[in-house]
Amino acid sequence: MIYLDNAATSFPKNEVALRRAMEIYFALGASPGRGGYDRAVEAEEMVSAVRREVAKFFNAPAGSQVCFAANATDALNTLIQGLYGSATHIISTSLEHNSVLRPLRHMERLGLQVDLIGFDEAGYINPQEIRLKLRPETKAVIVNHASNVLGTVQPVAEVGDMLRDHGAALCVDASQTAGLIPLDMQKDNISAVAFTGHKSLRGPTGIGALVFGPDFELAPSRFGGTGVDSSNPYQPDEYPMRLESGTQNMLGILALGECLCDLGVPKMKMILDNEMHLFKQLYEALSSLSGVTVYGGHDLRRQVPLLSCSVKGMTAADVGAVLDGDFDIAVRTGLHCAPLVHKGLGTAPLGTVRFSLGPQTTKENITAAIHAMEQIAFLAG
Repeated sequence: MIYLDNAATSFPKNEVALRRAMEIYFALGASPGRGGYDRAVEAEEMVSAVRREVAKFFNAPAGSQVCFAANATDALNTLIQGLYGSATHIISTSLEHNSVLRPLRHMERLGLQVDLIGFDEAGYINPQEIRLKLRPETKAVIVNHASNVLGTVQPVAEVGDMLRDHGAALCVDASQTAGLIPLDMQKDNISAVAFTGHKSLRGPTGIGALVFGPDFELAPSRFGGTGVDSSNPYQPDEYPMRLESGTQNMLGILALGECLCDLGVPKMKMILDNEMHLFKQLYEALSSLSGVTVYGGHDLRRQVPLLSCSVKGMTAADVGAVLDGDFDIAVRTGLHCAPLVHKGLGTAPLGTVRFSLGPQTTKENITAAIHAMEQIAFLAG
C-alpha cells in the first residue's frame, strides 16, 4: 500500500519510540496518582515529566497547565465547554474542523454568541476580519494552525500580535502541525494549544493534550475520580485534576513523551523540507492535469504537505475507490469533517480527494500517485 492519508493519522508510526514506551509501561504496571506506594508514585512522576515535555515543546509560559485528552477533539471540547460561563462571545473561522464547529454550535444553543470569519481564494484567513468582529466581551479567538482540507498554514502569529491590546485569548488547533511546524506560545501570544499525538508526532491514537497559560481559567466539563480529595463531593479546583477525571491513558502518555523527545526544531524542519520537496512535485503535476482541479498548495512557503483535488466527471468517492482498488493508494475522500471549507470551495456535498504526505513518503510513492491520477483523469475525460 502507498499511504497518502497522513492528515488522518500518520503511518507508519515511530516504532522505536512506541517500543520504548511499551517497555516502560509493562515494567511499571501501576496507575499514576492512584496510590502512595513506590510504583504509583513513580508512574505519577513519569506523567509529570511528560507534562513538562509538552509545555517545553510549545514554549508555554511558566506556570502553564498541560491536561491530557483522548485526542484533539477531546482537548477542544475541554477548551470550548470550559470557556462557557465566563465567555459570551467567541470568534472562529469557517476553515475549522467539526471538532471546533460542533462544540461551538452546541454552546450557541446555550447562549454563547459565535462569529465565524471566512477565508480567501488561496485558503487563508485575514486577521483584519477578526479585528472587525472583536467586541469588548470577546473571550477567545479559535483558529486552526493548518487546514486539514487545504493544508494552508494560517497567520496565527499575526493574530496573536493583534490580540495583545484587546486581551482576547488566542486558542490554536494544532492537529495538523504539532510535530511538523513549531508553535511558540510565548512569542506568538497564544493562550491555549490543542493537539493530538497520532498525526505528525507519529504516536498512537487515543492521546492528545490541551496546553494553556497560567492566567487562563477553564471550568470542568466532565466529573469523576481524580485519585485525590475523594471526600469532596465536587470536582477539585486544582489543575490538572480539575480537567482530568478517571484513570489516565498511561501507555499513550508515555508514548507521547517518547515521540516528543525524538523531535526538535531542527528535525521538524528537516522533515518538513523533505515532505514539501515531494509535495511540490505532486502539486505541480496534478495542477497541470486536464480535468483535475487542485485546491490549496498555492504558496508552498505557507503550506503543509496536504492538498485536495477533484476530477471532472467523477465523484471524490469514485476517484478514491479507483486509487485504492486499482493502484493500492490510500487517500481520504469526502468532506473531511470540515463542511464549511467545502461549502466555501463549492465542493460540497460530495467533497474532494485529499493527498497528505508523511515522513515515510518516498519519491516513488509520489511518482506512482501522479501516474495513477494521470490515468484516472484521462479515462474520466
